[in-house]
Amino acid sequence: MTVSDAIAHILKAEGVEYLFAYPVNSLIESAAKLDIRTVIVRQERIGLHMADAISRLSSGKKIGVFCMQSGPGTENAFGGVAQAFGESAPIVVIPMGYARHLSHVPPNFHAYLNFQHITKSCESLTVAEAIPEVMRRAFTQVRNGRPGPALVEIPADLFGENVPEPIQYTPAPSVRIGPDPDAVQAAATALI
Repeated sequence: MTVSDAIAHILKAEGVEYLFAYPVNSLIESAAKLDIRTVIVRQERIGLHMADAISRLSSGKKIGVFCMQSGPGTENAFGGVAQAFGESAPIVVIPMGYARHLSHVPPNFHAYLNFQHITKSCESLTVAEAIPEVMRRAFTQVRNGRPGPALVEIPADLFGENVPEPIQYTPAPSVRIGPDPDAVQAAATALI
């Protein structure tokens, strides 16, 4: 199983029904094979708004996911991700990054470095074996606490690498924080 296929399986396990995308990103074909409906957009910001809408319309129960190409595609997505962060929209953004040996060569745009201040979680995958833990952290951040976007950058040369099977992945839970039940009872008693 390739990295691209593994990510698609994780998205399916997380209940993702739609993948909004701006080509080229290897994840598009892998998601389509698993019956995740891929919606190709003509501009990155539109795709981000569509992913945002999925999350908002379901009150965060469904997570909108957007993927795009490296370089200009990632740069064009910046405004949409910043808006999702400012408006607390829980989305997962998966840009294709430059190959690992080129990612830090100027003037290549490195999503991990540039999106850190407008996401709740921002990681760059460096080895295929780390996919389950990196994706779980992203979905955990999106589902818990103050909503906001999470970004996982996948270098272009990593998409075709093989992942050790079987993939051990459990979907991230949504944990809601509530008041102490004893304090609620005491307040109710005081009011009555």
